[in-house]
Amino acid sequence: MRKHMKPRFYLTLIVALVLCLAMLAGCGDKGTKKADDKQAETSDDAAPIKLGGIGPLTGGAAVYGIAVQNGANIAVEEINALGGMQFKLNFQDDEHDTEKSVNAYNVLKDWGMQILVGTVTTVPCNAVGPESYNDRIFTLTPSASSPEVVEGKDNVFQMCFSDTNQGIAAAQYIQEKDLGSKIAIIYNNSDAYSTGIYEKFSSEAEAKGLEVVSTTTFTEDTANDFSVQLTEAQNAGADLVFLPIYCPPAALILAQAKDMGYKPAFFGVDGMDGILELENFDTELAEGVMLLTPFVADATDDLTVAFVEKYKDLHGEVPNQFAADGYDSVYAIYEALKDSDVTAETPASDLCELLIGIFTSDDFVFNGLTGDNMTWSKSGEVAKSPKGIVIENGVYVGID
Repeated sequence: MRKHMKPRFYLTLIVALVLCLAMLAGCGDKGTKKADDKQAETSDDAAPIKLGGIGPLTGGAAVYGIAVQNGANIAVEEINALGGMQFKLNFQDDEHDTEKSVNAYNVLKDWGMQILVGTVTTVPCNAVGPESYNDRIFTLTPSASSPEVVEGKDNVFQMCFSDTNQGIAAAQYIQEKDLGSKIAIIYNNSDAYSTGIYEKFSSEAEAKGLEVVSTTTFTEDTANDFSVQLTEAQNAGADLVFLPIYCPPAALILAQAKDMGYKPAFFGVDGMDGILELENFDTELAEGVMLLTPFVADATDDLTVAFVEKYKDLHGEVPNQFAADGYDSVYAIYEALKDSDVTAETPASDLCELLIGIFTSDDFVFNGLTGDNMTWSKSGEVAKSPKGIVIENGVYVGID
């Protein structure tokens, strides 16, 4: 029978087979296209909101920037694991330099930053703030505490308490706890952070009846020899030295005081939180040093315990206040936005106006590592209480 089939039959059979294959291919393409569309839709839904971060990751102030970056990264990882709103953090190094901080800001803006967590230190933040104000990018600094940071900029908010509050609170704490009868002050008169705290501390100390027997200064260029300042404090009989300064000069002061045999009590504020993590620092020099800070690593609440354990597992050290501020900054932004319909496509300017409204609302209250029931004023300052800690056996221990 086969040898008698006509050629037309074979042609018809071939055409039919080609049509079937074409239909199957079309169905396959359609199925693939639907899958691709579904994947693209899922990808769009999960696209992250872009958070920028700026701080010193190298240089003398790196202990602050690294801590903030580490704390913020932990918060982003936890939030993303919850599902729903996603964040992506791009953290840039500014080496505690104003020009480099502005350059870092521009890099982040080109990247598509929608919200800025930064900058970490005060002077660079003062340079970046006007840029973010003009661009209408919401800015929450973890630790830049000068009142100038938020002054005249409705988009800039602070997670840390301001220099004004720190200076006043330090004088009150020393007086209430009777920590010293004769006070010496050593501060950096070339630094807005240090000067701002000193000025408020000095006026509050006078109001509280504290006897300030010595006030000496230094600058960034002279922060390598403190023998003159320490000798004056010692000769004046100061039994407590107040240091409203950052860790690197404080470490030198502690070392040089030991070499002199001068053993007063030393009291600092949040800029000295992190001194135990300074590279090559002998932690025995900080034994008994007291600080006012919003975070106490040995607190027993669940949030602090979990954060400290995770931080130690990841980085091999106890987190300082700057790490906690970085963590809280990301979570505060998340808590403010989680019930809104914002996406990765929401313009930064729209996010800015939304966050300004939420942060200044009477209804927005944030509980974090660095304080309970935190609120923000329309000027961008946070309301929370400092806590006293003392360094014992190389760790921070709560006083209160």
